[in-house]
Amino acid sequence: MAEAHFLYDPHPPAPDGVPPSPPPEEDELFDAYSRSVTRAVEQVGPAVVKIEVRHAGRRARGAQDDGGSGSGFFFTPDGLLLTNSHVVHRAAGIRVVLADGRSLPADLVGDDPDTDLAVLRVTASEITPARLGDSSRLRPGQLVIAIGNPYGFQATVTAGVVSALGRSLRSRSGRLMDGIIQTDAALNPGNSGGPLVDSRGEVIGVNTAMILPAQGLCFAIPSRTARWVASQLIRDGRIRRAWLGIGGQQVVLQRRLVRHFELTSDSALMVVRVEPESPAHHAGLKEGDVIVRFDGTAVTGVDDLHPLLIDGTIDRLCTVTLLRRSEKLEIQVKPVESAAHD
Repeated sequence: MAEAHFLYDPHPPAPDGVPPSPPPEEDELFDAYSRSVTRAVEQVGPAVVKIEVRHAGRRARGAQDDGGSGSGFFFTPDGLLLTNSHVVHRAAGIRVVLADGRSLPADLVGDDPDTDLAVLRVTASEITPARLGDSSRLRPGQLVIAIGNPYGFQATVTAGVVSALGRSLRSRSGRLMDGIIQTDAALNPGNSGGPLVDSRGEVIGVNTAMILPAQGLCFAIPSRTARWVASQLIRDGRIRRAWLGIGGQQVVLQRRLVRHFELTSDSALMVVRVEPESPAHHAGLKEGDVIVRFDGTAVTGVDDLHPLLIDGTIDRLCTVTLLRRSEKLEIQVKPVESAAHD
């Protein structure tokens, strides 16, 4: 076959020192991506603050108070901020540095270690709040942007995608947090409490944790959870939860028991401890009992029971369905309000 000869080079080299221009379609895609990120940052950036915390404990040497920092964001025009509980829990003093450079004291409205969320209040004018979006509309692969203050570098922006939805993550109190958003938008210490934003410039999550030393494994609390927790903290200063007074562990049931009692799952919650003078003790629950339902909902382990112990069950008779030896029993128990975290 004869060799083809061209009178001109269809792909001429770029002049020395000048990088070649991307094809038009790549340029258009890059511009669309850039516009989405920059537009979202312009909308939410003014609401993001740096949180500086002073703790009462002293360092081993010297008389200075120990401190820390994190991120947060305004979600109302009257100065209410969302952040992580672990950023401000047990703080002796809190200050926030606004995007315009103002440094102001902040009051703790309430914090909830079980969901790792907290609400602060700042008295200031000219506040531009971020909009809370609907995290239930998220889809894996969707563009998300994280804004915060990693290692004190204020107003740092990273972008990525939603890696997965519906993850479970342990809070520092030990309770399981459900519905967590996993993203590969880079987070570092100091990003905690900052917003995770979609391309519309709406906050769809509160950044809370990363897995070290892994890369690209970062997590955020969904905005629907944040909205509910914030409303409760503003109203009561804390989240009211019910308490039974039991310790338990997940067990696998024998198949014959599952078939005989027509259960919906082959796992349940075995009671391993009953606190003296607790609601469970007064109701007659015993060590070795296997709880299969609570208030009409199947229980396969302790993480199924926790979400059922909400303020609506406080001081209300609830039915506990359990297996005791070879019997299936129903016991009435009245949970009481759980003591707040110190």
